[in-house]
Amino acid sequence: MKILVTGGAGFIGSHTLIELYKAGHSAVVVDNLSNSKPESLRRVAEIIGVPEIPFFKIDIRDRDDLERVFAEHQFDACIHFAGLKAVGESVEKPWEYYENNIGGTLVLVDVMRHHGCKNIIFSSSATIYGDPAEIPITENCPKGQCTNPYGWTKSMLEQVLMDIQKADPEWNVVLLRYFNPVGAHPSGRIGENPNGIPNNLMPYITQVAVGKRKELGVFGNDYPTPDGTGVRDYIHVCDLANAHVCALQAIARHCGIGIYNIGTGNGYSVLDMVNAFVKMNNVAVPYSIKPRREGDIATCYCNPAKAKAELGWEAKFGIEEMVRDSWNWQRLNPDGYPD
Repeated sequence: MKILVTGGAGFIGSHTLIELYKAGHSAVVVDNLSNSKPESLRRVAEIIGVPEIPFFKIDIRDRDDLERVFAEHQFDACIHFAGLKAVGESVEKPWEYYENNIGGTLVLVDVMRHHGCKNIIFSSSATIYGDPAEIPITENCPKGQCTNPYGWTKSMLEQVLMDIQKADPEWNVVLLRYFNPVGAHPSGRIGENPNGIPNNLMPYITQVAVGKRKELGVFGNDYPTPDGTGVRDYIHVCDLANAHVCALQAIARHCGIGIYNIGTGNGYSVLDMVNAFVKMNNVAVPYSIKPRREGDIATCYCNPAKAKAELGWEAKFGIEEMVRDSWNWQRLNPDGYPD
């Protein structure tokens, strides 16, 4: 298939490009580079052995630019990553998140349907479950009260896409609800490259380990968990990337709507991750306990059985590979991608 990958220069998008090409697909990337660097695409091309990845620097909210991309290429499907994604920032800038994430997706879907491309894999999130009604979380778990505007954009866009498919059954919509992506490509050439202070645990750990930050703040050690720190379902980004290739098989068989949790089914606490990182990589990670953050929940991990049964997908990598590859990327690229 020929795939449009929005936000393809970002952390998950760049790793997904490698899996797409490995599986025999081709891709075209659109990205406004607001939270990514074109260097990631150059390195992806290097890893997969092609001269370059076709790339358009555009914002998906710009209908005219998007129309030009579709006029030049006939796409079989779109994998839609593009969007703002920082939970804390979304609380401070709700309008920007709703306008960018929802507005951009509405433009994208409208252009897609006018060009006869009615297959989309949407980058959703476990945040749509809010404080989950059941652990481990299955796809039958009701969507909850999201605790931030970022989560609400994902929840709302799931509904938008399901309503579009219901009105026009020619559409195939796959909603992949990610849990907590970590790690990096084992080559160390591409990885997570956050702007400013990291919002996620693993890049914060690696930046402390490499000396960019003094210590890690652990938010809360009084949760009802084995060691008091929050428990999450961390998944290696290469496993997550591969889930998108498997999801294309659902589209090929005209799935209509497919909803899948993408996680390992294992819960690891913050201190589990810190301790595994220190042990695996033999590097110190000083930390201190901070007050709980508003909106954080104690435990969140999934049951990924549906993805295995229907997509033939399951995670291959464990916590050791996650912390090893995260450190390998940071160690080899202490300042991330060059400008």
